Amino acid sequence: MSRQLAEKTRRRAIIRRNSRGGRSAAENLIAAARCVYRQAEEDGYIQPDSNPARRVAKPRRLASTRRAISNRQLSEIVQVAATTGNDPELDSLLLRIHIETACRRCGVLALRPMDLDSQQCLIFLREKGGTVRWQPVTPTRMKALTNHVAERHRGTVDQGSPLLRRRNGAPVTRRHYDSLWNRIGRELEWVARQQISAHWLRHTTLTWVERNFGYAVARAYAGHCNPDGRTGETVTYIKASLEEVAEALAALTGEPHPLAG
Repeated sequence: MSRQLAEKTRRRAIIRRNSRGGRSAAENLIAAARCVYRQAEEDGYIQPDSNPARRVAKPRRLASTRRAISNRQLSEIVQVAATTGNDPELDSLLLRIHIETACRRCGVLALRPMDLDSQQCLIFLREKGGTVRWQPVTPTRMKALTNHVAERHRGTVDQGSPLLRRRNGAPVTRRHYDSLWNRIGRELEWVARQQISAHWLRHTTLTWVERNFGYAVARAYAGHCNPDGRTGETVTYIKASLEEVAEALAALTGEPHPLAG
């Protein structure tokens, strides 16, 4: 394990449109090596002062190029999804869920029929790091989700099975997202050039929420509820409620929510 190996990995990284000189490849190599050597330490094969991975610094992570997009751009994306492809109803539903909840792709893919609280218009999201939360959605979106289950789950609904389905009944996968954004990119050149994805919708919604309802509500809206070393202990005292998140959603969509005041 050496700096030379990390540099060699950086130089040999595959060059893509969004490449940053192989920094991520070097970072991933060092992270993997540290994990292996840490396990070796814990199992007693090496001593901490003999661990070469400890002496190699990870490259400083650059700021993300993702950002909020304009209302016009968002409208163009939604319009393309709703008017192209072989399942515009599903694609529109996917995008609307992301816009309303600011959730990650994994959160949508993990949805199950049992995760719908129709009475309070809430969905249960499971996202990275094992985080979970109830997230408000509009009554319109909740109706669309319940209709989707009724129409696309064949026979008796398995409450623990994937909620979102294609017309043939197959669950939606990550590849469906790839196909969707590739199609949008073919229709909107700027989407392909900037490599817009569903995560940009998260940036867009959370930016709007922060500007209009403040940091605490935006943090709760995003599911970032627990303080860590990057945010400080003040976050503990300014945690927003589920009702405040619902109020932000109602303002964002212009549609009343059962939990909003």
